[in-house]
Parts: sequence; C-alpha cells; structure tokens
Amino acid sequence: MTDANHDKTPYQNLTPDTILDAVEQAGYPCTGSLFALNSYENRVYQIGIEGGAPLVVKFYRSGRWSDGAILEEHRFCQDLVAEELPVIAPLATPDHRTLHHHQGYRFALYPRQGGRAPELENKDNLEQLGRFLGRIHAVGASRPFKERLTLTVETWGVQSVRHVLESGFLPNHLHATYQTVTTALLQTMRLCFQRVGRVKTLRLHGDCHPGNLLWTPTGPFFVDFDDTCMGPAIQDCWLSLSGGEEERDLQLAHILHGYEMFFDFNRAELALIEPLRTLRMMHHAAWIARRWEDPAFPRAFPWFNGPRYWEEHLHSLQEQAALLEV
Repeated sequence: MTDANHDKTPYQNLTPDTILDAVEQAGYPCTGSLFALNSYENRVYQIGIEGGAPLVVKFYRSGRWSDGAILEEHRFCQDLVAEELPVIAPLATPDHRTLHHHQGYRFALYPRQGGRAPELENKDNLEQLGRFLGRIHAVGASRPFKERLTLTVETWGVQSVRHVLESGFLPNHLHATYQTVTTALLQTMRLCFQRVGRVKTLRLHGDCHPGNLLWTPTGPFFVDFDDTCMGPAIQDCWLSLSGGEEERDLQLAHILHGYEMFFDFNRAELALIEPLRTLRMMHHAAWIARRWEDPAFPRAFPWFNGPRYWEEHLHSLQEQAALLEV
C-alpha cells in the first residue's frame, strides 16, 4: 500500500479523528485523549486508551522507507527486547503484525516509557551506557539488514552534497566555495576510511544521541530506531560525547570500558569519529532542505533559508577539513 498524501506535505490530512480511528482500528479503544510529541521526520502522539495505560503511535513519513525497511527496524527492536535489552519495541497484534495501514498512512504503536534526560557526565552512567551498547551490537552483528541503508561516504556524504547543490538554498556567492570544500572533504573522508582498513558493519541504532535515551532508576531506555542502519560500531558511541577533546576522550574511555565487557571493539574505528561527524553535518543540512515544504520545518528551522546559516555551515565544514587533514 502506498501513502495517499503528497510526499512534500505528507501529514496534511492526518487529523485527530484520523489518528484516533487508526489506533482503534488496530484494536485499542481510545479515550479521545491525544497529545503530540516532539518529532519532525514522523508524527508521534500519545493516545489515551480505555482501561489501560496510554500508548504512543508513530505515523511514518510517506516515501521515506519501504514497508520492508520499516519491518526490519521493528524486527531489530524485537530481537533486542528478546535479549532483555531496554529498548522500546513496537506492539504486535496476535498475528504478529507491527506495521498498520489506515487511510494511506502507515503507523506503529508503542508502549509509553517514562524517563529523564541522561546525566552523561557521570562515569557510572557512561559505563552502563557502554555495556548496553555492547549488548545491542552483539545482537546487531548476528545478521545484516537487507533493506536499510548502510552508512557510508556515498550515502551520507555524496548524496547530501548533491542535494544541497541542486536544492537552490545555497546562496550564489557560496556555491563555488561549497563545491570546492565538499569535493575535497569527500575525498579526504574516503581516504580516512581506507586508512582504517576493513571495518565490520553491523545493525546500529544509528542516531544514538542523548535525546534518544530515556534514563530511569535502572538505567537507560533506547528509543526511536527510525534511523537504524548498517554501519561501524563507533557511530553509536560518539554521539553521546560532549565538551572539549580531553573530556570527550575520558567519556569515550568509560563507554568503551563497559562496551568491551560484552562485545569486542575495533580501536581503529576511533579514527572515524571526525569523518562521521562531518557526514552527519552534511546529512543534516540536506535533510532540512529535503523537508522544507513540510510546514513543520520552516517553523522549526526558520534560520535555515538564509545566508548566515550557510556561511556558518560552510565554516564548520572548513574546520572539519582542517581536523581531517591532521
């Protein structure tokens, strides 16, 4: 089934009645309570359920993932829950369905999970995070994705740069410089990956920043596997780091101390942190450009469609180029 809405404004017909009807169709009678949760790529709501705890429903953006790719996300989460890992997996019907369709929309239902922002300056928390990441990656290495993306210079770098150059957002006076800087950066990053040598790719969370961690008295819960992909293990480790270089190095040491209790880590991958940071910066700019006609994006990123943002983005890429040349 394909989504009925226009790819560029995919949620224009997603009314409260449509949302509640979809949840009830999936077998959960609603109280009528509906609360929008923070999400740009998809639309996510907390829904009151008669006689039970509230649920979270996620409506997937049309045209982004195939049904097969979404189901790989769901199966990965289920694999992790089966190993007693603190992951929020989609709820399944008695006949094991996790992906639902209603009026052209695709959606999944999740249990609500409370939690607070993680305190990642705490050594014990970092080591606990590392232990869970090691266990997640042990499961992730057991078999590959077939339909999800693989994080590479081509998928996150080349495609992102191409879209920015073709999007019309880049001011004319920066176009040539941007093209020169990114061409050199892409080549440098390819060389970085080549120097590291063969790196094992495995199923990852893919976007494991602190905003996708809910901390509870027993430790973290990992949420939002929407960007799960194949890639190097370090991708799930570096996004929780903050502060200056010495602080980040110490934080990473604590994470890896916990990680290596459960899964081997290839230390050569440490050289990929700055290339992966650069790819994320490129990918983020292209992501906003791709979504600009969704009304939520101009509201959330009003500074994007102006020269100052692109001047600062280009400056950041030039700084990354200097780091990668060291």
